[in-house]
Amino acid sequence: MAAIVGASGGAALAEDYRKNPFTLTYGGAITKNEPGQIHIHPVQYKLNGLDIAANVYTPANYDPAKEYPAVVVAHPNGGVKEQVAGLYAQRLAEQGYIAIAMDAAYQGGSGGEPRNTDKPQHRTEDIHGAADFITRYAGVDAARLGLLGICSGGGYALAAAKSDKRFRSVATLSMFNSGRVRRNGFEDSATSTIGQRLQQASQARAQEAAGGKVLYIGGGAAATDAQIAAMPFEMYREGAVYYERSHAHPNSGASPNSGGAYTVSSLLDLMRWDATDQIELIDQPLLMIAGSKADSLYMTLDSFAKASGTKNRELFKIDGATHIETYWVPQYVDAAVARLTAFYAKTL
Repeated sequence: MAAIVGASGGAALAEDYRKNPFTLTYGGAITKNEPGQIHIHPVQYKLNGLDIAANVYTPANYDPAKEYPAVVVAHPNGGVKEQVAGLYAQRLAEQGYIAIAMDAAYQGGSGGEPRNTDKPQHRTEDIHGAADFITRYAGVDAARLGLLGICSGGGYALAAAKSDKRFRSVATLSMFNSGRVRRNGFEDSATSTIGQRLQQASQARAQEAAGGKVLYIGGGAAATDAQIAAMPFEMYREGAVYYERSHAHPNSGASPNSGGAYTVSSLLDLMRWDATDQIELIDQPLLMIAGSKADSLYMTLDSFAKASGTKNRELFKIDGATHIETYWVPQYVDAAVARLTAFYAKTL
């Protein structure tokens, strides 16, 4: 934790969203569209009647009359496009790709009520919708479309790629199977309370339907050092620092005073869903990246083992990295980007 928020590291590796004209939070974030350099283009488009907010990153010397491969980047649970998804989209643009990082419907800068609804069918549709938009973007070669999902965005990327064959290849980073964790608990530690939590989710939905208060999981004041230290899993401890301190953004569901990371009623959908259901339908090239020290690694290993439908699959462990460290630590980001660009160069 000290490595993230300490004076020697935190300021250099994160961007204060208030000082960035595009409210980007990551180190090295673009601040101005300079001639001949990569550019960022805030865009908005409709998806199922909702306004979706996104950032498109274009390569240096981008020429809309030429054709470029493109990558859709899906953000983590509680995250927004200005955080790790934007970092990886920017890094891919540096490698010659047009990349789009979008806020999920009901989250971030996108429309939809109740806020921070987090349902798998919506998150998967977000990815399909981003493909709809970016394949019509000037300069994009629709025949060379890739997908990158980060954390829970990785689980939803797997779900989208099962049926959406516009994606010629799919990659995940620190994949998080939201359905499995919401159902069974992290490391399957809460299976004894599944029934109880489903009852709570059912009651929350009934309350919403009756016009009552929308109930949330998470939200409130930022966690104290003592509260963070008491969290049982490293991913959650480091995640609290990342989302609440070092890379905080007000649109993030995981930020302090956001109202809550997701609605309790979302559990009705999350708990009956699993990223690995029918995963054998993925026949595109598949790359799964995770930190070798990540306590979430078991989800990547489980999904990779079940992805039997593709003849081209690769598992890459970033030596020494935890889950959250793959979001921001330069050496780990560099390692992930190098493997991603090699993968997309072969498959797109």
